[in-house]
Amino acid sequence: MTTKLADDSRIVMTLDAGGTNFKFSAIRGNEAVTEPFSVPSNADNLDRCLATLVDGFERVRKSLPDAPVAISFSFPGPTDYARGIIGDLGNLPCFRGGIALGPMLEAKFGIPVFINNDGDLFVYGEAIAGFLPHVNSLLEKAGSPKRYKNLFGVTLGTGLGGGIVRDGELFGGDNICAGEIWLMRHKLHPGMNAEEGACIRAVKRTYAELTNTLFEQSPDPKTIFDIGTGNAAGNQSAAVEAFRRLGETVGDVISLATTLLDGLTVIGGGVSGAWPLFLPAIVDEMNGTYTSPKGEKFRRLAQKAFNLEDPDQLATFLQGDKREITVPGTGEKLIYDPMPRVGVGMSRLGTSEAVAIGAYAYALHQLK
Repeated sequence: MTTKLADDSRIVMTLDAGGTNFKFSAIRGNEAVTEPFSVPSNADNLDRCLATLVDGFERVRKSLPDAPVAISFSFPGPTDYARGIIGDLGNLPCFRGGIALGPMLEAKFGIPVFINNDGDLFVYGEAIAGFLPHVNSLLEKAGSPKRYKNLFGVTLGTGLGGGIVRDGELFGGDNICAGEIWLMRHKLHPGMNAEEGACIRAVKRTYAELTNTLFEQSPDPKTIFDIGTGNAAGNQSAAVEAFRRLGETVGDVISLATTLLDGLTVIGGGVSGAWPLFLPAIVDEMNGTYTSPKGEKFRRLAQKAFNLEDPDQLATFLQGDKREITVPGTGEKLIYDPMPRVGVGMSRLGTSEAVAIGAYAYALHQLK
């Protein structure tokens, strides 16, 4: 699929829609064909917001060397993605009561319009041209017969997002609600949803609690990361613990998803740059244990989890546990690897680029 898309000459206009800004681009052959640009979303006024969307796509279209065949982009939910109808959004309040955004843009531009969840498009882009082919390429170079077809994606930013690619295909579920991991239970505070422990405000809140300061006075996650790594003044132990708790929360979420999906996990989003402080905690949680009524410990996952950003763990993951065995009664030799394993790593494309490539790939898949 990656090769086919890389050779495809069709152009798709894309958009990464957030509550504050809209980022426009266009993709051909898995690469941008115009310089991406961002504009304020004007989310407080429907007419201005719709005009911003139309003007943005008009600006992209005028810059293209050839006519686009489709528009494909991410938009927050709740949304009837199949019909392009936007529901009551929390971070885009002007979309109330149901706005037929897809049909409006189709009428305006005369080409098909496809809308999806940003977490879905992020993981689809990483499965098409990012993390998934990267890991499979490393396995091939290492001489391993193992290959992965399933990918779980997590985005850490203003909120906690997720997406699922199963056997190379985007999986949305019957209501296009698959991957809504922000509604999973918060391990450290079971009365809350997981997003409250795995986003920008979670890091700020934990740092504020541990330093006995007001939330409003807590630094942004980038600064807290710099404090944690000793590159800025502040309470280093509190900063490290803020990201460790985020990692434990996300690790619990990924463990639950891995139990069902049994695949790799890729992480992106605005907080993902702080991975050195939270990724080890994610993998530690995945390799954690349960306790039986008799007090016996057993692994919470059937698979062993690896931090694929750690060179030593990556080497072990790629090597596996290859053994040569003999078929009984014959002289035939077989290579056997009894180590079920999964890995977690960071986006290889960057979140916005992964979303754009995911939107591009989804549109071309629909158009055939």
